[in-house]
Amino acid sequence: MTRDPQTTETSPRGYTPEGLEDVFSAGQQPPAGGPGAPGGAGGASPQLPSLGVVGWLRWAWRQLTSMRVALLLLMLLAVAAVPGTVFPQRAQDPDKVATYLTDHPDLGPLLDRLGFFGVYSSVWFSAIYLLLFVSLVGCILPRSRTHLRAMRGRPPRAPRRFDRFPAQASAELDGAPQEVAERAAAALGGPRWWRRFRVDVRDEGRGTWSVAAERGYLRETGNLVFHLALVGLLVSVATGQLLHYRGQAIIVEGRAFANTQSDYDTFESGSGFSASSLEPFSMRLDSFESSFDPDTLQSRDFTAHVTITEPGSEGVQEQIKVNHPLDIAGAKVYLQGNGYAPQVTVRDPEGTVTYSGAVPFLPQDTVYTSQGVIKVPDVTSGPQIGLQGVLLPTAQQIGDGIYRSVDPQPTDPLLALAVWTGDLGLDDGVPQNVYQLDETGLTQALDDDGRPVTLYLRPGETVDLPDGLGTLTFDELPRFVALDLRHDPSLAWVLTFSLLAFAGLATSLFVPRRRVWLRMRAGDEGPGPGRTVVTAAALARGDDVGLQAELDRAMDRLRGADVDGPTGRTGR
Repeated sequence: MTRDPQTTETSPRGYTPEGLEDVFSAGQQPPAGGPGAPGGAGGASPQLPSLGVVGWLRWAWRQLTSMRVALLLLMLLAVAAVPGTVFPQRAQDPDKVATYLTDHPDLGPLLDRLGFFGVYSSVWFSAIYLLLFVSLVGCILPRSRTHLRAMRGRPPRAPRRFDRFPAQASAELDGAPQEVAERAAAALGGPRWWRRFRVDVRDEGRGTWSVAAERGYLRETGNLVFHLALVGLLVSVATGQLLHYRGQAIIVEGRAFANTQSDYDTFESGSGFSASSLEPFSMRLDSFESSFDPDTLQSRDFTAHVTITEPGSEGVQEQIKVNHPLDIAGAKVYLQGNGYAPQVTVRDPEGTVTYSGAVPFLPQDTVYTSQGVIKVPDVTSGPQIGLQGVLLPTAQQIGDGIYRSVDPQPTDPLLALAVWTGDLGLDDGVPQNVYQLDETGLTQALDDDGRPVTLYLRPGETVDLPDGLGTLTFDELPRFVALDLRHDPSLAWVLTFSLLAFAGLATSLFVPRRRVWLRMRAGDEGPGPGRTVVTAAALARGDDVGLQAELDRAMDRLRGADVDGPTGRTGR
């Protein structure tokens, strides 16, 4: 930090002989090293005072609220967030966490105890987060008070000597010193706001006047805005984590989804979120359109046509596209995926319908070769039925009983299913993946030659199930969409504070903090009647290659080369 020349002209009180006499006369010990002093001739070793509990607490608080500790905690927070991107998080994907624990029986439980599968809600991450918040607040408050006092105060008076400053200039001008000082104040005070100085004119006596000018307070203002924005970001992110919710739902053409927690396929929310705060609305998927490049079969466009119905209003037709979410009830609805959901009907040997519905099959490649499972637990007589197979939107036979899909559009769909019978395990109380078939309590149906039975169906066809289990009908092939609904009340605040942090950081980096002093002398020291000698010096906080140029511009404006009028503020 550059030393203020104004403070070099006087000695600190207490280091003059008079100051020492005052100390001695008050009955205090003389300075260390003197006669009779501790550690001096015939004295004992010096004894340092004990800090005590209060002293140690004060020291810890000063360390915590220092800027270097705040920056260290900010870096530590960024490092602590890395495991959240490396390891699966239980709040987002509990299945992946369970898979990781199974695949890593030694390391997985240790990481789980340390909170690596719930990083952002762990004790250590929260501790860093709170310490950073306290550190920033402790840094900002005293600096804000100091900055406000400095902005309300007068610029520091001109030092006696200018010969030790990095930037200097001089000139001889017409007019009395007071008149020249007023002209200097007007020149430094404006009119261009980005060059405007806060000025103060002083009468130093004996015909000498000085002008003190200072600019660059926006630098510290930007620094404070940056740190305040960081605090705002911390509060906004924490609020978002408490009050947000996110859910995924699959909707088949012609069916509707209600914004209730039970209608979501997966749902996760912050600890401060209440399911009763969900805004009521329903969404029906009217139709789904997709287009593909005819040569490369790459997707071009996906559009979901939906009807939104809110309480007390009629349905409104909307569209959802990829990267063009729908805003509704404070949430954004994203189109995450799509596919086919074969509509099938299963009847028992007596012709009673035991299952009827559309089952989403998940696409596996660019031509929408899709896999899925149909579970039929409500069988009136006989074992439960599980159907596992593949849907080919445009089937092409390439061998005996071997097919593949050659186009993602459903020009010639084919449904191939393997049949399993037994206990599906749905009544065991253990959650199951609806897209997988647990074969533990099942037996695969075989033909007379001992080969697995495979059923091939096209829309509108009906086939007999093996072993007299009934019939299966492939009714139609509707589309489905996978929607992702996200609600985070802090997003607007996060954007606002991010922009403020960027603006504050840019201001603190590019606005220079400079001081300029001018002294006007006349009389015996002047070159003649009506002439004034002006000496000037400038000082910057830190290295500033443009300091001399700034001073030269100020002198040019004073000479009249760039004076636009007296718009500056002067003081006495």
